[in-house]
Amino acid sequence: MTTTTDTAPPGANPPDTAAPGATSPDTAPDPTAALKVVPARHYARWAAAVAVLVLLAQFAHGLATNPVWEWGVFRDYVLSETIVQAVWVTLQLTAYATVLGFLLGTVLAFMRLSRSPVLQTVSWTYIWIFRSIPMIVQLVFWFNLSALYKELGVGIPFGPVFWSVDSNSLIGTIGAAVIGLTLHQAAYAAEIVRGGVISLDQGQLEAAAALGIPRLRQIRRIVLPQAMRAILPTAGNEVIGLLKGTSVVYVMSIGELFYQAQVIYGRTGRVIPMLLVATAWYVVLTSVLSVGQYYVERRYARGADRTPPPTPLQRARRFLRDLRAEAARGGRPVVPLKSLETAPVGEGR
Repeated sequence: MTTTTDTAPPGANPPDTAAPGATSPDTAPDPTAALKVVPARHYARWAAAVAVLVLLAQFAHGLATNPVWEWGVFRDYVLSETIVQAVWVTLQLTAYATVLGFLLGTVLAFMRLSRSPVLQTVSWTYIWIFRSIPMIVQLVFWFNLSALYKELGVGIPFGPVFWSVDSNSLIGTIGAAVIGLTLHQAAYAAEIVRGGVISLDQGQLEAAAALGIPRLRQIRRIVLPQAMRAILPTAGNEVIGLLKGTSVVYVMSIGELFYQAQVIYGRTGRVIPMLLVATAWYVVLTSVLSVGQYYVERRYARGADRTPPPTPLQRARRFLRDLRAEAARGGRPVVPLKSLETAPVGEGR
């Protein structure tokens, strides 16, 4: 009687002869599973945050409890007729000087960029002079213009004068302030506009010139719209500085915000609360200008960023809409549409 045994053919894999209880590499336990994960603790960061919060709490406590602030006086004067009229004068001076200053500054900027040596020299000299003289000196000079020129007239250069008028009647106190602020602002606006223009790619201007587009239309339709992205941040900062700089016209006894605050605390002796009134109004006006600057910059950024990030107002509306949707679903979490689009098949549907 013969017995036969199964023998594997040459080259075949040996049978699985693993010992009982052994695990394959696929089912081996993860050696990192038993490790304890400890989050990083930023003790210095926590200590700094606590120190800042303590300082803020002390400052807020001082605002609320220090009787020197005299919040009752602040409440009585912050919306008084005198202060509101002074705020209106401040806004008028800012608006006039901003519009006229940037119009003149744009002309000066393109004069300096021109190929004419005369225009370049005149523009450079104007900017050099008016950036060298302090604003308060310029305002006092224009306020005393009648001492230099008794009359201003129109006629033939170096010839007879056909029409003349007294300087004091032509340029009043407000007019002198607007002229001084405008001429001072134009020197800085010229450099802001010139910086925005030279930041453009010159190839676009060469292409526009090759197409036969007139020079003035190139500036109006090609140069300035693209340069606004570089001009606006600095221009917005300059306008905010001009708003606060209008307080310098108090030397001309113009009833703007700071001058009226001085008049009131000089009469009542309430220095701190009146300075607080002026500070509060400057903060409000500056905040409004900052919001306006944000939206204007967003508008001119459309050519470079086709999908701009949502505004704070849009984020707030989206948050409220998500809250209402979650409440309508009975408290179940709302899955954003973007996560549904990127989720694997069978998940989140």
